[in-house]
Amino acid sequence: MSKRFQDRVVIITGAGSVGPGWGNGRACAVGFAREGAKVFATDKDPERLKETVARVEDVGGSIVTQECDIMSAASITDAVKACFNEFGRIDVLVNNVGGSAPGGPVEMSEEVWDTQVDYNLKSVFLTCKNVLPIMESQGSGAIVNIASTSGVRFTGSAQVAYAATKAGVIQLSRVVAVQYAPKGVRVNTVVPGQLHTPMVEYRLAGQRTGGDIDSHLKTRTSRIPLGFMGDGRDTANAVLFLASDDARFVTGTEIVVDGGMTVRCD
Repeated sequence: MSKRFQDRVVIITGAGSVGPGWGNGRACAVGFAREGAKVFATDKDPERLKETVARVEDVGGSIVTQECDIMSAASITDAVKACFNEFGRIDVLVNNVGGSAPGGPVEMSEEVWDTQVDYNLKSVFLTCKNVLPIMESQGSGAIVNIASTSGVRFTGSAQVAYAATKAGVIQLSRVVAVQYAPKGVRVNTVVPGQLHTPMVEYRLAGQRTGGDIDSHLKTRTSRIPLGFMGDGRDTANAVLFLASDDARFVTGTEIVVDGGMTVRCD
């Protein structure tokens, strides 16, 4: 069976995970590797990449890792240069880093707002800034940015900066898609909803339900018409499609991966 990404080079930010299991970045790394890609995986914490490396090796894949702080323009530039120096090209960029903070405009401090903007939106701008010239010189490339259903609807709690920045990721992707379509580069967005990723146990349950994981999972599942939560592998399936030649005529759009949550009326 042919592999969709045989010998293609894929750079993924946030390819580790806060705990064991299928985070979006880890699932993407394994999915691309399984289909023949050469994966260049970054994360700000090298420890988080160890399980990702092990899972890629389990499927017989190829992976190179590098520590990268997406809050630092220099760190992003170094990572992109390292990937290009290693492989001589970059065929796919997956922007996966992101995180939320609670609060509306009154409750949220200016410092938290600024950090959210840098973390969720400026990071996408900076990776695109570094990767697009490489893809343009190749005459080909695919960028898939990970947003959130928080960027298109209210998802149960006030997190104004996260919602605003994830909406910004969607629009940034659309604008860049139109600008770079004549240059052979496609840009799309995956919009995950209430997924069961390691972040649920290790971060969100503490923020929302005082550490009561079962209660938090029940609340999240109750919002989903399909009646169950997906995980990072569902995000990865959408990412792989958008990055592949199967989506050769798809650019400037989004795939929502949420079990029907965003179309509910209640």
